[in-house]
Amino acid sequence: MFDPADLAVAHRFAIALLIGALVGTERELRKTADQGFTFGGLRTFILVAQAGAVSAWLSLQLGQHWLFVATVVAVSAIVLTSYVLESRVKPDAAGLTTELAAISVCLLGGAVIYGHAATAVALAIVTAAVLAYKQPLHRLVGKIGSDDLYAGLRLLIATFIVLPLLPDRPVDPWQALNPYKLWLLVTLISGLSMAGYVAVRWLGSARGAAVTGLTGGLVSSTAVTLSFARQSRVEAGARAGDALATGVLLAWLVMFARVLVAVAVVHAPLLPALFFPYAVMAAVTAGFAAVCALRGRGDRGLPPATAVPLKNPFSLWEASKFGLLFAVVLLVVKLTEVYFQGGGIYLVAGLAGLTDVDAITLSMAEYARQGGSHEVAVGSIVVATLTNTLVKGGLIVALGSAAMRGRVLAATGGILAAGLAALLVA
Repeated sequence: MFDPADLAVAHRFAIALLIGALVGTERELRKTADQGFTFGGLRTFILVAQAGAVSAWLSLQLGQHWLFVATVVAVSAIVLTSYVLESRVKPDAAGLTTELAAISVCLLGGAVIYGHAATAVALAIVTAAVLAYKQPLHRLVGKIGSDDLYAGLRLLIATFIVLPLLPDRPVDPWQALNPYKLWLLVTLISGLSMAGYVAVRWLGSARGAAVTGLTGGLVSSTAVTLSFARQSRVEAGARAGDALATGVLLAWLVMFARVLVAVAVVHAPLLPALFFPYAVMAAVTAGFAAVCALRGRGDRGLPPATAVPLKNPFSLWEASKFGLLFAVVLLVVKLTEVYFQGGGIYLVAGLAGLTDVDAITLSMAEYARQGGSHEVAVGSIVVATLTNTLVKGGLIVALGSAAMRGRVLAATGGILAAGLAALLVA
């Protein structure tokens, strides 16, 4: 008689074997590419996963969980013995990566039988990716300097050590400043900037204006604008102007996406109201970027001088300065709400946008989360964005070449008109 439980068990065994096949396929390809690599290919990893799955199944059936533990120990002994033998023959070529992968696959095979199939599959994919992307990961590590490592550690300290120590309650008479939430949002913005900085270091900051604009925009769209404006004076010509304008507009486009991400994290219910004006501005920006890219498509990339001099975006001093700015904006917004009526908050947003969009974005998202008007919050964030865009357009006028200036100014006018129109319609 058919037993559904048997089908469930067979399904789990199939998942375990597929995990072994996934990692084993990557190792088989690596074995073919690396002559002299001996341990572990497709069949070996399938059998290792099967050993983990069968031992886990027997442990459950017999109520003897030591069977699974003993199997993992036996597999570990076998793969480590293989490592010792190989290291004696080829001491310069031996490594523990494949051996550790085999032990992991054995454990993942058992995890599937124990009822954690989804987690095991996810970890198997991560394992295969780590093995497959050996060279890119090594190149990335090679590009990381000691300052970058220290900055990453400081970000981790700020997030997992400093943050839990802060009080999670307002500490001012106006109930505007919550140290825990304030520092949490500081680390959020720092994390987004760090992700962009890592992308720049991985891809290179001179891989072309478009790539630099996309990755650099996560770190600082203003820095990209300033750098490309100066570069346009060196790289004269219409095509160079088009390529650099494309990079600048893509950096602005990433800034729009970055604002939406920050709002989604702080107060997701505000996102639908903010999405329309930002979608309109993003569409206009993308359209102008596409036109510039098509006009400059004959350009085959800009010389290394176009690299944007982006510094690692996180230091405790910079984070503290941003936190102070954020706190001031939060307090000013709260005081404006309490003591002034009308367009006072819009004025604060416009002034804040002259230097930075992140602080006012987080402030207005927090304002909406605490019960403030969503309409006012959306309007303030858009006003700050338009002000910031106008300032960056001014940088192009002051520092950019004539070829670049015309393209970016046209885009700036389009973005301003689109943003204002979207506010009026909404």
